[in-house]
Amino acid sequence: MRVQLAALCAAVAITSAAFAGPGHNPGEGHSHAEEAAYGVPGDPKKPARIVQITMRETDDGKMLFIPDKITVRKGEQIRFLLRNNGAVDHEIVLATLEENLKHAEEMKKNPDMEHDDPNAKRLGPKKTGEILWRFTKAGAFDFSCLIPGHRESGMFGNVIVK
Repeated sequence: MRVQLAALCAAVAITSAAFAGPGHNPGEGHSHAEEAAYGVPGDPKKPARIVQITMRETDDGKMLFIPDKITVRKGEQIRFLLRNNGAVDHEIVLATLEENLKHAEEMKKNPDMEHDDPNAKRLGPKKTGEILWRFTKAGAFDFSCLIPGHRESGMFGNVIVK
């Protein structure tokens, strides 16, 4: 029993480190309770503009988001309605371009890592999900599928906050 408990505790510690954030080191992660450069998790009790994003692959091997450019107002809350119309898993991670590129490198080392943070969602084929996000600062931000090879195949987009 003690061996099983120790194994369970070790597994939880490893999993916690894997999901900690961009660096995936405990204590170094991105806490979404605090304001990030690209905003904060939305408040489900407040109104939100709905933006639908479809994830898919093309016959020539490209992977993409439709739309791949979104413009929002500073302070606006967006409910992203996500749909994976593809044949493989896809994810969307909303962050700065620098954070997503760094995170993509970590994903190459751990390709099975899944995201279920307030700013990220992984979906299986034909599945749906949502992200509720409030953009608190002006600027250009990135959303990408960080599953290895997907961003390189064109699966990224921009949110412009004015």
